Amino acid sequence: MKIVVDENMPHACELFAEFGEVVPLPGRQISAADLQDADVLLVRSVTRVDANLLASCPRLAFVGTATIGTDHIDKTLLATRGIPFFSAPGCNKYSVGDYVLSALLVLAERHELALSEMSLAVIGAGNTGECVAGKAEALGMKVLRCDPPLARELGAKDFVDYQTALGADIVSFHVPLTRSGLDATFHLLDAEQIAARPAGQFLINASRGEVWDNRALLARQQGDKPLRLVMDVWEGEPDPLKALVPYTELATPHIAGYSLEGKARGTWMLYQTLCQQLGRTPRQDLQSLLPAPEVRTLTPGQGTDQALIKQLVHLIYDVRRDDARFRNRIHQAGSFDEQRKHYPERRELSSLQVSGPFASDTLARLGFICDASESR
Repeated sequence: MKIVVDENMPHACELFAEFGEVVPLPGRQISAADLQDADVLLVRSVTRVDANLLASCPRLAFVGTATIGTDHIDKTLLATRGIPFFSAPGCNKYSVGDYVLSALLVLAERHELALSEMSLAVIGAGNTGECVAGKAEALGMKVLRCDPPLARELGAKDFVDYQTALGADIVSFHVPLTRSGLDATFHLLDAEQIAARPAGQFLINASRGEVWDNRALLARQQGDKPLRLVMDVWEGEPDPLKALVPYTELATPHIAGYSLEGKARGTWMLYQTLCQQLGRTPRQDLQSLLPAPEVRTLTPGQGTDQALIKQLVHLIYDVRRDDARFRNRIHQAGSFDEQRKHYPERRELSSLQVSGPFASDTLARLGFICDASESR
């Protein structure tokens, strides 16, 4: 069995070697020629799996993406050809949740905000959006959920419409990219909505770049009433609109979901699925692939407030490090993909156990492992 994988997919060689030959390749450069004798194709979001890529792959019997989003996959074509397709829903929801939480705490410090007195709207309340919502509620924020498909399925009682959601103090986008249909998300935040936003409103995009009209945003930001933007994703990746970067509060190269656990979990989910397809019992364990965290346990000496939460969260992940790296390298050719390929090791909040009498339920809801039984 020949397995072609994106070389940036962590642990792919260790996990899939038991099935046969693993061929790691740069994700953006995988071509039809590479798949002529491939049985399995495993990608991430940078590889477009379409008619051009699948022009000559008579043996291909399994396609998987180690990502939540699937807009880079022609699922209709795969179904027509009878090629099973699998994704990794929810694999990096905790990582994206940590990213948004870290960003909120940066914004709160920078602008002297009491997050517990603010509202946050989550546009797209699926796996990732709900994780973000849960962390915001743990901070005491009022959370508005906007998800028309879910509202139709579950009833509108627990959801708000898009215009109501856009009225929140902070609006965070967590939708898939779709270009047609009732709930199309391409330019969901379009020129008209951008122009209507109040000066200084906080907007976060950790979904897909094309969900926001980047050129309309640039025009707004160059005026006298700019917005406050946190952008992890960009139209035209890996060549973002560089002129927009200086007008953001925080800017990063599509790495919100790039925690060590999140990336490994996506690969692991595809490994489990291939085992099921082949009728095999998984031989390996996800936790055994992860290194020990640099800091395993910590005992706070005070009660949980926004200041303590900020210290603990930024001990594990401070988004400003990624922001600084992105800004410093933005004008270097190929830097967007290079930063993703060589992204520093980053752990999720669950890698830290908080112990002692101040190990609160709030910290547990934010994602830390808490053990209040430990003595001071």
